[in-house]
Amino acid sequence: MEITVVEGDVTQQRVDAVVNAANRRMRGGSGVDGAIHRAGGPAVLEDCVRRFPQGLATGDAGWTTAGEMPARWVVHVVGPNWRAGETDRALLLSCYTRAVAVADEVGARTIAFPLVSAGVYGWPRRDAAAAAVEALCSVAATTLVTEARLVAFDARSAALLRGALAG
Repeated sequence: MEITVVEGDVTQQRVDAVVNAANRRMRGGSGVDGAIHRAGGPAVLEDCVRRFPQGLATGDAGWTTAGEMPARWVVHVVGPNWRAGETDRALLLSCYTRAVAVADEVGARTIAFPLVSAGVYGWPRRDAAAAAVEALCSVAATTLVTEARLVAFDARSAALLRGALAG
């Protein structure tokens, strides 16, 4: 699996699956979650309600349609909320490894990730970038995914991701 870094909008990536940094309820929200639901349209929420009536646990992942986005699937992950005291790094790592496992389940070969938990959930960005790279490297040899694209919303996040990837 090749790990790449790009600056841009995760909802516009031409990949098989995009990752949504969702909340436990799986009913849309702010940040990346809101952007995914807006870009995908009502089909994403309808699929969330149908597939996840009880929501999803922190650190876990599941898929839905991508609706109107260029991708085929959304892989929803629930990252830990640093601001609410959820500081177990294993939960953040799990978001990335579970997302790749779900991508394998649906047959996705290319997947685009936002920087999970680093927005409204307040995970320190430098560590969030390091965790993303660490987790993806840990599964790179065992997945059928050929590209994991880390999509940074801004230049600062892109630099942190490139730094984590370089070393």
